[in-house]
Amino acid sequence: MGSMDSTSLGRTPAARDRDSEGRARNARPRDGLGRPLPYGTKGVPRQPEGVVRRPEESVAQAQRLLDEGKPFHAHEVFEDAWKSGPEEERELWRGLAQLAVGLTHAARGNVTGGARLLRRGAGAVEEWAAGAGHRPHGIDLAGVTAWARELASEVERGGGPVDASARAPRLRVAS
Repeated sequence: MGSMDSTSLGRTPAARDRDSEGRARNARPRDGLGRPLPYGTKGVPRQPEGVVRRPEESVAQAQRLLDEGKPFHAHEVFEDAWKSGPEEERELWRGLAQLAVGLTHAARGNVTGGARLLRRGAGAVEEWAAGAGHRPHGIDLAGVTAWARELASEVERGGGPVDASARAPRLRVAS
């Protein structure tokens, strides 16, 4: 059969979204749940990668995106905090990113993946909180982990997609 010189979309490998080192940098438009849309379609603006924010800004930006039903995009904010934040907080931000991805999968109707990532993220946040002894950046760690476990059980019972906006967690205790 031989090697193919083009992708399944009829584009050459050189025309694919790659950076100068050949790593994927997918510029394909995406919907609010991060699903790829056809090229040329107007999608939801992507979160810029590699943004360094103060932790409070990361929490506020992620909450806004979660409230808008865009957990995939909130995950990207958490991922930036995870990669750019202090070493001692990386597991917290990684766990929060997993929670956002879990909500993304649950909203897409992926019962197994959604429940698994919600529980994995809750466990990571709980483990981090056990060693921290404080509530960082105003995040309600106990509330967020309870939300994740409850939603994981709900997803498994219901089996269908959840409304990401309606089921968004409250990252901070209301003041």
